[in-house]
Amino acid sequence: MSPLWIGGGGAGLAAGVFAGLFGLGGGLVLIPFLALALGLGQHEAQGVTLAVMLLPIGLPAVLAYHRSHPIRWRLVAALVAGFVVSVPLGAQAANAIPDRPLRLFFAAFLAVAALRQWRVSSGGGAPERRRREASALHGLWMGGLAGLLSGLLGIGGGIVMVPLLTAVGGQGQHEAQGTSLATMLPPIGLPGVLVYARAQGGLPWGLMGVVALGFAAGGLLGARAAGRVDGRRLGRLFAVLVLLVAVGLAWDAARAR
Repeated sequence: MSPLWIGGGGAGLAAGVFAGLFGLGGGLVLIPFLALALGLGQHEAQGVTLAVMLLPIGLPAVLAYHRSHPIRWRLVAALVAGFVVSVPLGAQAANAIPDRPLRLFFAAFLAVAALRQWRVSSGGGAPERRRREASALHGLWMGGLAGLLSGLLGIGGGIVMVPLLTAVGGQGQHEAQGTSLATMLPPIGLPGVLVYARAQGGLPWGLMGVVALGFAAGGLLGARAAGRVDGRRLGRLFAVLVLLVAVGLAWDAARAR
């Protein structure tokens, strides 16, 4: 197995652990690793990430969440519907932006996400269960916003959905993370992947298979660990790591000519 594939498997494993821990699609870890460590261009790294998410690689993590915090599948269906409609719009916008500005924009997005995560993790949290629940209509616009950013930035959409589900949808943190991961199970990113594949002249499908296997294993490990780690401490650590990644990407883009 080539070093590129070994690196891809490691990237998938790390991204899967983060996805299981935080209910994210894995792009926050996978895209920077593919771009910085494996040398993929920003557009290619985002296309690969979206393509990997087409497979039901988060299923082990979703089942682990569902056993302790049952998932509302009607809400998941609404989130999926909104996501599918908007993800190609974001992908088309991304391919109209040059590589360096896109990487800088992604770094800025990560920095904002890190600061928000730190603030939420340090300021006290909402109770794990709330009584008001998001309707299917809420799910449509939440999924639409997540799909737009997913296509634009190559992320799985969870970083948008999880905060919305907790703040607007009235879900607890674990419930929101399970819902977000369940939304990623269908191939909802396919329209965006097709846009990236056409623009890049194809994607490295073999590498993506190795990444997907690593992600599935890491997702299960992360989901099992999520219920045993203090949420605030884990959230602050996550914020620091994301901020470091953002700084690394910004530095790399600033040096590029």
